[in-house]
Order: sequence, then C-alpha cells, then structure tokens
Amino acid sequence: MTGRVYRACGCRDSNGKQLGAKCLTLATNKKHGTWYYAVRIDRKTLRKGGFTSKAIASAELKSVVGRVEAGVKLDPKQATGHYLLEWLASRRHDLAPKTAHQYRMYVDKDIVPAIGKVKLEQLHHEHVERLVAELENAGRGATTITRIIACLSSALSDGVKRHRISHNVAQYVTTPKTTSTERAIWTATQAIMFLEAAEGDRLAPFFETIIGTGLRRGEAMGLRWADVDIDRASLRVRQSISEVGGKLMFGPPKTSGSAAGVGLSGRVLNALEVQRQGQAAERAEWATAYVDHDLVFARQDGEPLRPRYILARFHAISDQAGLPRARIHDLRHLAATLMISSGVPLPLVSKTLRHSRIGITADLYGHLTEEAAHAAAIGLESVLNAAKAERDSEAAMHRETTSRQHQVLSP
Repeated sequence: MTGRVYRACGCRDSNGKQLGAKCLTLATNKKHGTWYYAVRIDRKTLRKGGFTSKAIASAELKSVVGRVEAGVKLDPKQATGHYLLEWLASRRHDLAPKTAHQYRMYVDKDIVPAIGKVKLEQLHHEHVERLVAELENAGRGATTITRIIACLSSALSDGVKRHRISHNVAQYVTTPKTTSTERAIWTATQAIMFLEAAEGDRLAPFFETIIGTGLRRGEAMGLRWADVDIDRASLRVRQSISEVGGKLMFGPPKTSGSAAGVGLSGRVLNALEVQRQGQAAERAEWATAYVDHDLVFARQDGEPLRPRYILARFHAISDQAGLPRARIHDLRHLAATLMISSGVPLPLVSKTLRHSRIGITADLYGHLTEEAAHAAAIGLESVLNAAKAERDSEAAMHRETTSRQHQVLSP
C-alpha cells in the first residue's frame, strides 16, 4: 500500500463539472490549486486535499498508510463527541454505575461542548490543553479538572487499544496541581468515644462494622446476610450500593479482590447479633410490607439505607461525642491506621482492605508503616538491651563468686 499525491483545483468547465487534476492551469502555474493524497483502503479510495505543499501531503499520506498497516481503523469524518458517546455505550457493563454516571456528566457538560466537533483523527495535544485552560477559567477545581481529563484519556486509551487511533493525545497533558488535605483520622480513644455515643442508635452496628472491618460505605450498605458466615467469623463483599442521580443502584464491589474473605472480631460479631435481633423485630412489625433484599443494614422497611441519612447520623453522633468532623470514608482509614499501628503486616492490611495492589496500601499508609517499623526497631533494641543487661549481670555475679573462691583458697 503506497497511495499517491497530486495537485488539483476547484476550477470547473463550461458544463460546471469540476476539473480537479485535469485543469490546464496546473501545468503553467505552480501556485494554482492545492495538494491531495489518495490511497486505496478496503476497496474504497480515501482522498484528502487542501495541503499547501507536496511535502505536507506526502507526510500525511505516509501517516495514513502507517496507521492502516498498524491496524488502525480510519474514519476521517467521525467527530470526537460521537466517538465519546460510542465509548460510553461500550463501557456500560464494566463501569460502576456511579462512575458511568460521572463520566457521562463530564462528557456531556465539559468535553463535548469544548472539543466535541473536532474530528477524532485531527484531535491534538493542543486541543486538550485549551480544554484545561477553559475549565480553569470557568472556575473548576483542580481535582475536577484532573478527573475530566482522566475521563477523556481513558476514552482515548481504549481507542488506541482498539486500533481506532494511533496514540492518546491527552496522556501527557498537564493539569492543575491538586493539594492533598491531611486526613483528620481519629485515635483509638476517639473511636471508642464515638461508638459509646452511638449506643442505642439504629446505625451503631453499621458504624462498628465499618470500623472493625474497613469496609467502604457502599459495601456495608450492600452487605447481605448470605455473605456473612458467623461460624467462621468472616464475611465476603459481593455487592455494593451507590447513589446515582438520586437513585440507589446495586453493583459489583470496587475491586475484583473484594470477594476475598474479611475476618470479623468479637466486637463486630456482637454488633451483627444486635443488628440481627433489631432487624427481626422490624420484619415482624412490617410483616408482608417488608421489602426483603437480605441486607444486613437496611431501613426499617427493608429498603437500602440512603447515604444522606447515614452521613446525617454520623455527624450527629460525632457532635454528641465532641469529636472533630470527619468523613465516613475516614472510618476505613481509621481501621487501616489501627491495624498498622498494632503491628499487622502490610500485606494482611492490604488484603483486609481489598486493595487491588499492595502498592496502593503502601502509598496511602506508608508513613504509618515507617512509624511501626521505628517502633519495632525500638522494641528490638529493648529486647537486645535487656538480654545484654542479663548477661552483664550474670558475668558480674560469676566474677564475684570466683573472687570469693580465690579469697577462701588464699593462705
């Protein structure tokens, strides 16, 4: 596959037919017309013109031939907006409902209005840079801009994988630097203060379970009794509940490793028993009107809990206990902090939290492992110092005994 380049113009004959490359003026005037390329692809001829020089047309032809030979599907007419809508439709089964909804919002409200009309194959790095600048000028936050560009980059990366485009023009675009705010993680004492203040509240077992297992809020909301094994003191995370556009949706957990077993402490087992008894009373009260989703934590009628209700109770109990405001997700960080501080190995912490990679756990809690390692080093030093002190004491006693024996034997 080679193709060809040629010069043509828009002149027409007496019948109105365009002359194209047959115009006689092209032979006498080198500035007349523009350069085109033509290449045969799948029994169809792809033509494109308007290039100001033969070199530019040849370079473009070489690029097209290279993409075709690499297996890239060409569609010069497809706009970026149309491609993004196709991409969203193709990802509807493997994206979490909340993520799919957020991506659709980014595409519809931010990306398409800015670059949706640009032909996908003509989309360049500069287009994405201008998008970032427009978002900044519109007052969008650094985190939001980063997520919008990440959405676009994900779509383009999939296009590269499917040989629709040759490279991802959004991959190396610089976005505003996000400032990470330090999490106000409660101490173990503060956690107990919160749980004591929560005693008697309908959500007390819910909060005890999250603190004792490190479950995400949506995972705790979607936990079913069928996934809890009281005899083995473990549970499995097989579904999650998220709120998308005001509607509660059941979906898979965040990571594929979430189905792994999570151990249950005595405190959590006691909390689950309290929940079971309270739920049994509610079932009896609602009778046939009870909506049974087999959820461990549900509203009084069996329907899933609303995130707003959980957050409202969380803040109310925190205020009652005189504790600093925190996010519900911070309870998951609290669980990780307590595990690492008590000497639980990082791989086991990562498995309990069901992170997809241990590197994620190390990035989030690396500073804690350093503190734990320092504490371990101090503990090791104490053991060695104690052993040395004991040996020194034994040696001193031996010397004193030997000295006395010599004194007795001396004339």
